[in-house]
Amino acid sequence: MNPKIQPNPDSLKAGAHGLVKRLAGAGFQAYWVGGCVRDDRLGQTPTDYDIATDATPDEIEQLFRKTIPVGKQYGVIMVLEAGHEYQVATFRAEGDYTDGRRPGSVRFTDAREDALRRDFTINGLFYDPLADEMHDWVGGRADLEARCIRTIGAPAKRFGEDRLRLLRAVRFAAQLGFEIAPATFAAVQQHAAAIREVSAERIRDELLKLFRPPHAARGLDLLHESRLLREVLPELAATIGCEQPPEYHPEGDVFTHIRFMLGQLPADAGTTLVWSVLMHDIAKPATQSRDEGRIRFSGHEKVGAVMTLEIMNRLRFPKANSAVVKTCVRHHMQLKDAQQMRPATLRKLFLRPTFPVELTLHRLDSLASSGKLDNAEFLESKLAEFQDQPELQKPLVDGGDLIALGQAPGAELGRLLSDIRNRQLAGELTTREQALAWAREVLG
Repeated sequence: MNPKIQPNPDSLKAGAHGLVKRLAGAGFQAYWVGGCVRDDRLGQTPTDYDIATDATPDEIEQLFRKTIPVGKQYGVIMVLEAGHEYQVATFRAEGDYTDGRRPGSVRFTDAREDALRRDFTINGLFYDPLADEMHDWVGGRADLEARCIRTIGAPAKRFGEDRLRLLRAVRFAAQLGFEIAPATFAAVQQHAAAIREVSAERIRDELLKLFRPPHAARGLDLLHESRLLREVLPELAATIGCEQPPEYHPEGDVFTHIRFMLGQLPADAGTTLVWSVLMHDIAKPATQSRDEGRIRFSGHEKVGAVMTLEIMNRLRFPKANSAVVKTCVRHHMQLKDAQQMRPATLRKLFLRPTFPVELTLHRLDSLASSGKLDNAEFLESKLAEFQDQPELQKPLVDGGDLIALGQAPGAELGRLLSDIRNRQLAGELTTREQALAWAREVLG
């Protein structure tokens, strides 16, 4: 679940300008609203544009050739223009929220009332790109300048309408480097338990954004301080105060260690690396023991692999993502002994599809504990050597070759293939001819 390829920003913006122009030409009011206005004011490039208008859903559908009624009952139409998707929504006010997510009813209204029903002031700005005019009925410009996340109206009311806003407040603060207004933050803390009412998929999507570099470490801090961490990732909350041997982890407890790793994530870190960092020591609280005063976490990588799968399944991650992260957690202790491994063993590690993620995880793990990178650099050097040896990348023989020599299909065939592959990786067999000769000898 890595970020999707972003559209051309100039084309996207031009399309959004064209939509407003067409609506205005038909006699309707139309504005850019929400995140695109916020991001543009902050000097960032918007990745999508939402448009609010006094045109009704039926009028929007009549005006544009390609539309999808994604939320027509709420006044929202998706317009497809020049290869881009734009949400065009009728100005609306909303009735009582009965499910903590959607309004029980909507009525069409004017732009000002539409702004007042939105979540945070920085998302409540309306911009007319034709007149280059900003409309601010909620104090959004002042909060942008003050770098502040504040609800529009009473925080408890806003969070009661959509519980996911609790998590979105934290995510916006981390992502933008803003502070959360005291009254808003107090309401997040007070109502944190209500996040359990939100679907796993919506929580997962917010967490994916929250833990992106370079703001992942602050995202974890805010998740903890807001009291949301123990609600959405209680296993991670359990690492707070979980002591580690100071001779190996001078940085402190497990939570601090994970936080340091998040702070060192490369800018292009994908989902599997981020979640491998979050999960790699997830079982330390459950496996902690003391032997003559020494702290141990025996088997935490095995227990952690099981816990990782449970957590990621709970959050409805795709199975492919969960499988990679589980493998990285299961093997993350293995790499510390790399300099004592035989060449064939090392090369087998390099052939694991997950090894690039494992290697980066190991480097981050070292940086956040001892700070020594000699082992990571050794692995990187050996991996580069291996990649320059094409003769080692593919097996010298396959099952068909051994069957042709007289080996019957079955378990023994698999063992023989594995033995030949290990000898190839060890450098004992270097050509197909050598491998076949060795197999003939074994088969008598």
